[in-house]
Amino acid sequence: MTMAQNPMISVVVPMYNEEEVIDVFFEAITPVLRSLTDNYEIICVNDGSSDMTLPKLIAARNNDPAIKIVDLSRNFGKELALTAGLDFATGDAVVPIDADLQDPPELITEMVQKWRDGADMVIAVRSDRDNDGWFKRKSAELFYRVAGRLSDTGIPDNAGDFRLMDRKVIEALRAMPERTRFMKGIFAWLGFKQAEVTYARPKRAAGTTKWKFWKLWNFALEGIFSFTTLPLRIWTYIGFAVSVIAPAYGSFIVVRTLIFGNDVPGYASTITLILFFSGLNMLGLGILGEYVGRVFMEVKRRPLYLVREAIGLELEKEER
Repeated sequence: MTMAQNPMISVVVPMYNEEEVIDVFFEAITPVLRSLTDNYEIICVNDGSSDMTLPKLIAARNNDPAIKIVDLSRNFGKELALTAGLDFATGDAVVPIDADLQDPPELITEMVQKWRDGADMVIAVRSDRDNDGWFKRKSAELFYRVAGRLSDTGIPDNAGDFRLMDRKVIEALRAMPERTRFMKGIFAWLGFKQAEVTYARPKRAAGTTKWKFWKLWNFALEGIFSFTTLPLRIWTYIGFAVSVIAPAYGSFIVVRTLIFGNDVPGYASTITLILFFSGLNMLGLGILGEYVGRVFMEVKRRPLYLVREAIGLELEKEER
């Protein structure tokens, strides 16, 4: 059969402590894939789970050989777990999806149709996030607004990792070896012919979110510092502004002293200026440190991830 008639579809599912949702996830996604093709694989990446995620995945594979398992040696984080799954995927089309069913599997049918119509990447965009908490909705809205303004690469609003990518897109993605990875930015940078599908984001099918405040904050910083040097460039403008203001303020002080004398010692204003500019220096050093730290991680050239065991997959793909 031709690819359009019976394509190979790979679904990539990063999992970290998802024992509560595994059974319902497979019950939801397997009928969708079977309705599309006889040729599919579900690559589940166990990202160092400490619960029963791995045993439950092995039990599910015993009932369905299309389920394949990449067991990482420890918890590397979702971005690298997703990278591992994409590296092992062999499909003509590859779909990253979360196991919590907040990414509706039935949307894959519409994605495949748009792919068959010629799109290289079909992005799932959340049109309604009412089932997310207020803080998560607002923080996501703020992040996409800030990232969109700062980045040279436009990141679609309310678009996560859930999308369909053609094989040529996956091969282009695998040519990007950076160690600090913000996948949403990488997906946007790739380009290619894109289409969108929209959906209302449902509640988690089971379990609890792993994205707590501190993790979301670090993820946001990763997204900003990984895809733009604008935070560094801003300090050029701040330095220029200070270099203009400082002589002007100094001239004002000299003139005022000559005319009115120096009857006020000025201790408070001096301390205020010292604290203000010291704070600016520390903030500038912190931003510089973020970039230096990323250079440090890159030059070590460690593998992106390590695989303890690949079940149902050949370890022919090198760990990157």
